[in-house]
Amino acid sequence: MNLHIKNMVCNRCKMVVKAELEKLGFNPISVELGEVSLANTISADDKIRIAKKLNQFGFELLEDRKTQIAEQIKTTIINLVHYTKEPLKFNLSTYLAEQIKLEYAQLSAIFSEVEHQTIEKYFIAQKIEKAKEMLTYGELTLSEIAYQLNYSSVAHLSSQFKKVLGITPSAYKNQAFDKRKTLDEI
Repeated sequence: MNLHIKNMVCNRCKMVVKAELEKLGFNPISVELGEVSLANTISADDKIRIAKKLNQFGFELLEDRKTQIAEQIKTTIINLVHYTKEPLKFNLSTYLAEQIKLEYAQLSAIFSEVEHQTIEKYFIAQKIEKAKEMLTYGELTLSEIAYQLNYSSVAHLSSQFKKVLGITPSAYKNQAFDKRKTLDEI
């Protein structure tokens, strides 16, 4: 049986969810971002217990199919932007359709309905958040950041950065404080 869980955005989240499920007496077969596989079907009471425990840590058990798909899209984008080292070799719509096994038009409609924003805006927000992280660390040039985030040029990254945040990447880097968001807040 698979459980779909909202707000799992990092490896630490996976560790917490796995540990809490084990404390409740469930031994997950696998724990991935947004999804846990259990060997057996669980009762409605077990689902309630799991949901209550996960809520204590900011996670949410998802029951609705559309919400599950929207969360799967978010998880796929987070993995792509924050944890994949290889640049995207084809466009996002093709990538999402292949990963989730649904037509992109259907994915787009569901995501917009559930999240009240487009997939593209969410993708850009994740890329800008990753750029903020990279700028904060100061280990890469803006050109290297643009390349790693699959932008066609530094100008394109700078333009999107300013459009989203209202300041240029250079101005952001020179700020004395960090306005980064956690991935589940984006």
